[in-house]
Amino acid sequence: MKKYTLYLMLLVLAVPAWAQKGKTKETTGAQDRAFWVKSLYKISYPVIHNLANGTLKANMPLEKGNNYNLNLKAVTYTEALGRTLAGIAPWLELPDDESEEGKLRKAFRAETLAALKNAVDPQNPDYLNFRTEAQPIVDAAYVAQAFLRAPKMLWQQLDPVTQKRYIEEFKSLRTRTGAYNNWLLFAAITEGFLWNIGEQYDPARLRFGINKLNEWYEGDGWYSDGSSFSMDYYNSFVIHPMMVDLLKSMIEKKRASATDYNRAVDRMARYASFLERSIAPDGTFPAFGRSITYRTAAFQALAQTALMEKLPEGVNPSQVRCALTKVFHLMYEGNQNFDKDGWLVLGFNGHQPEVADVYTSTGSLYMATLGFLALGLPADNKFWTDPPAPWTSQKAWSGQTLPRDHRIEN
Repeated sequence: MKKYTLYLMLLVLAVPAWAQKGKTKETTGAQDRAFWVKSLYKISYPVIHNLANGTLKANMPLEKGNNYNLNLKAVTYTEALGRTLAGIAPWLELPDDESEEGKLRKAFRAETLAALKNAVDPQNPDYLNFRTEAQPIVDAAYVAQAFLRAPKMLWQQLDPVTQKRYIEEFKSLRTRTGAYNNWLLFAAITEGFLWNIGEQYDPARLRFGINKLNEWYEGDGWYSDGSSFSMDYYNSFVIHPMMVDLLKSMIEKKRASATDYNRAVDRMARYASFLERSIAPDGTFPAFGRSITYRTAAFQALAQTALMEKLPEGVNPSQVRCALTKVFHLMYEGNQNFDKDGWLVLGFNGHQPEVADVYTSTGSLYMATLGFLALGLPADNKFWTDPPAPWTSQKAWSGQTLPRDHRIEN
């Protein structure tokens, strides 16, 4: 992997100056995309590179929140893989090309496949834990979601032994249960992936998560995370994207109806409209609710809706690109969210360990990659080629014409 490491470093250093310095003028979609790639790579490289080289456990720092209540070493490394993988999967699924980005993506995909192999190799020093504790239910789900998001370039590229090992690890999760909330979707999507590839699966775990979340739907694009509503970003961290990805895999196998899937997409699009409106003219957004240390994962539902080209009426792709680019500049252009070795630090925008939850450690933070799903759109998609456009709060606060907001009925 040493040749890949040097190659990747050279490519990142080759990112144009405008992507390395402060954003002082309006940029093109191509420039925005280059900054997204640079930022996603900056976040995910330490996890993928170290795991590919069997040094994740040796090199990843073990920072944890106050009153942390999990078995740190048994769960944090698995968290780092699952969460990173789910965010980079759509980008890695793109076909190879001869652009600088394409060469970077191809080399990084090779490291990711090596990392995936090491993660389930019992003889590797970085063999990850799926067999004990409840927390791996969560992060196996993000691995499964990544395989659903990148079936050709990730799952199908693994050798048969590694595939078999993942299947066995996923099936081992059935000895445990988790919280009675969004966790139901974690169990469901892992079983859904197994069913999707023709493996034996647990139909009760698959169906129960979907049915229960539908019962917890509150209306206007919002699910309750359990029987009591929580005002936070879990509709984006987990609920909408996993519901949509799971139902998509089921409809492909004729186990869910088009009506169920389309309803879930419509709900996510409505929720995405709230996320887009939450981005202030300066690119800041509210830091409220649980798990704000997940940073840009707050925008997973918006990014996925853009990736699927299902943005709500009145929201065009370029305004989403511009809004998220502004957020990413605030978060990742500097080094306030990284330690000296490039690992994410506990906090929202800086090292702020006091805001970490009792379940938050270094590995947890890699949910941040989930905000970058729109990189799965090719560079010639209108998301990247359309000229810059103001997002809703910019229009509102500058007196421009903006669409009237209204609720949805389903």
